[in-house]
Amino acid sequence: MMKFNILALIFAVLFTTFYAQANETQRIVAIGDSLTAGYGLPAGEDFVTQLEIALQEKGYKVEIENAGVSGDTTAGGLQRLDWAIGDGADYVILELGANDALRGIEPLETRRNLSRIIEVLQQKNIPILLAGMRAPPNMGSEYARDFDKIFPDLASQYKTSYYPFFLEGVAADPALNQDDYIHPNAEGVKVIIGKMLPYVTAFIEQKS
Repeated sequence: MMKFNILALIFAVLFTTFYAQANETQRIVAIGDSLTAGYGLPAGEDFVTQLEIALQEKGYKVEIENAGVSGDTTAGGLQRLDWAIGDGADYVILELGANDALRGIEPLETRRNLSRIIEVLQQKNIPILLAGMRAPPNMGSEYARDFDKIFPDLASQYKTSYYPFFLEGVAADPALNQDDYIHPNAEGVKVIIGKMLPYVTAFIEQKS
């Protein structure tokens, strides 16, 4: 009888722990620049808010923290990484590099900064979804070649989840961008969410 009681107690503890973990809200931190921060968009229309809503509608118990800072480069993201993560995260979506390209920062420096960010997060055992970026055409073909390959290279090297191009389906479309032709409008954000959502759900499921 004593043995049965002990086994029942162990089972109850394991079941309670599993149930609590299964029902625990997962914290996603989105580290990025103005594209993540929601530059020029009305409240609630930004990428982070809309992604959180889309995931919750699919039944995922998640909260996404917006750690996007307008104008941030990969160097800035590295400098504020500890602040962005705070007490920790279950997942990180990493969207940085657009401002590096706009400023013509040497691709090797961008690569080093992103590498270091990924290494720090992986040391903390935080899964990463790396969002790729492309250089604007006015930077020239050589710069674009060196810059664009940073993201697939790093995803392969560090075995992170990967979304090839954050602005897929939106870049250069006047109907989906604000007047600056750089930042997506509310309709553009919807397109980004629609294209990126399958990658994000696969990313979350990978850890589950």
